[in-house]
Amino acid sequence: MTETAVCVGSFSSVKTLWEVRIQKINDELRKEKEFRERSAGRLMLVWEERATLAKLKEKVINEDGKAILRIEEEEWKTLPSCLLKLIHLQEWQLHRNSLQTIPQFIGRFHNLVVLDLSRNSIESIPKEIGQLTSLQELLLSYNRIKSVPKEISNCISLERLELAVNRNICDLPLQLGDLKKLSHVDLCMNQFTTIPSALLNMPCLEWLDMGGNKLQKLPDTVDKMENLHIVWLQRNEINTLPETIGNMKKLSTLVLSSNRLKDIPACMKHMTNLRFVNFRDNPLELEVTLPPCEDTEEEEEREMYGIEFMHLYIQESLKKAENLESCTSDPSPTINSNE
Repeated sequence: MTETAVCVGSFSSVKTLWEVRIQKINDELRKEKEFRERSAGRLMLVWEERATLAKLKEKVINEDGKAILRIEEEEWKTLPSCLLKLIHLQEWQLHRNSLQTIPQFIGRFHNLVVLDLSRNSIESIPKEIGQLTSLQELLLSYNRIKSVPKEISNCISLERLELAVNRNICDLPLQLGDLKKLSHVDLCMNQFTTIPSALLNMPCLEWLDMGGNKLQKLPDTVDKMENLHIVWLQRNEINTLPETIGNMKKLSTLVLSSNRLKDIPACMKHMTNLRFVNFRDNPLELEVTLPPCEDTEEEEEREMYGIEFMHLYIQESLKKAENLESCTSDPSPTINSNE
């Protein structure tokens, strides 16, 4: 009886030891398998990263001594971190690539002078973009951007900003007025209802396109943009122009076609640098017809709602105002019934 108990106890002990040993071996085999899989995965990632980097390097060209990354009409919804290996790049030109995001590591490309990501599917601008103090051109037209971060005001070298045809931008941060070198701004086809205050404080602004928005009027302080040369305001809802527009002495081109203007202010006759205007497709109250040209070629080149039309319109408008004034100041004599 005792021998049988001892045998059973010994068998149980051996079985337990054996199961522990088997479990240990299985655990070691599992860990080894996981290690191999992780190693294989890491190796695969390394190879993929190398392949991606090699592909990116093929897209780098040198023009005028600048290293430019140029990718067009390919599928790059995101940009890989291996792009940091090309930190020397001075320009990105990525068009029609379905790019959805600008990577946060963009701020580490301190040599960037031009960042052109137009015609993609970008929805937001990371605040890290403000770290690009050498950036001169930021081109993000034809995307899906809804707002502009104030950090762009830290891009102190910025000269050109294009956000056209994003369709949803309605304002700019006031801080952008600190961009002292910005001379070219394109905001056409968005949702602006007024000219942003930031633009009124830009001392070097020379070229502005806000066509295709929802502008209803221009601010009375529009003349603060005293260095503007060219302004595009077509396809808006502007119904009147402020008298202060006459103070914009450097303005040479002003496009106001397809608005709701009923009159042209007389102050515009003093804008001596104005060379091209367009008032086509506005419900102007006066019907003014330009006299015919004797020269057929000159007739074909003449802008029917241009500078000559503007001066003639103002002339006719002033005549009409004088006639109305003379009528009100010289009433018909009254008849005395006692005479």
